[in-house]
Amino acid sequence: LSESAFMTGLERNADVVHLTSYAPLMAHVDAFQWAPDMIWFDNLNSFGTANYYVQKLYSNNRGTDVVAITKDGKPLTGQNDLYATAATDVNKKELILKLVNTSGKAQDIQANLSGKSVESKGKMIVLTHDKLDDYNTLAEPIKIIPAEKEYKVSGKKTAVTVPAYSFVILKLKLK
Repeated sequence: LSESAFMTGLERNADVVHLTSYAPLMAHVDAFQWAPDMIWFDNLNSFGTANYYVQKLYSNNRGTDVVAITKDGKPLTGQNDLYATAATDVNKKELILKLVNTSGKAQDIQANLSGKSVESKGKMIVLTHDKLDDYNTLAEPIKIIPAEKEYKVSGKKTAVTVPAYSFVILKLKLK
């Protein structure tokens, strides 16, 4: 969660942040120096951590142009435990909203899509888990993974419930 919230700042400041990297990247489960590695493996298997999925979601949903997303005229940078960024992808003709809820309660968000005309159906990707201290292991390699579902939009405003302790991506096709 903290990583996805931090990365909203990187994306929001994409005009000055041109490159980022995650380190350390890989570790063998029986021979490692520290534990924040993104991908773990043994001699036969491997699995990605929640951090891996955050990085992958940002990489696969980055857009081409950052768009302002504000509440009361200010960027969403942690007010009410909510972080957010928005971008358009001119090549795929999509509006991509990234929402991070670091609160223990679900939050209902009303997004005004002023200036953007979107299709009535989109995609929602949610990365969350009930327990903050859980993590993926060789025994449970997909305990924490993103879930994808259809998302419906009605008009120039859209409502979304952002689950507690979650990273949510909304992908909306532009008309």
